[in-house]
Amino acid sequence: MKNIKVKNLVLFVLLGLMCSSALSFAQRKGRLTHSTHNHKTKAQKEQMLDSTIVRKGIIDLQTIDMNKDGKVFQDQMDWNVISDKPGKCPLCKMVLSEVTLEVAKKNLLANGFKLNAK
Repeated sequence: MKNIKVKNLVLFVLLGLMCSSALSFAQRKGRLTHSTHNHKTKAQKEQMLDSTIVRKGIIDLQTIDMNKDGKVFQDQMDWNVISDKPGKCPLCKMVLSEVTLEVAKKNLLANGFKLNAK
């Protein structure tokens, strides 16, 4: 009787290990996702939308200034975060500062960013 209980315990442990390994493998291969991957919080969704104001490559301030008022909103810590509307930086959460295009240009050049030559 004692041998049967030990065998059952060993089988139970082995079965648990096999299931755990299979689950881990499936997650690594992207076949299974945790439910939080499919249900983003409101803050995560806002950050995804705001990430469009993180500028990469050659930055064109004239195009960013959509209302053509000669001003943009720029993060004073992440210089390449620029918008034509007020808001917060999706990277550091600082409030964007309103600056003229000339000031934004100086900030970008002083921090190693490339600009469109317009």
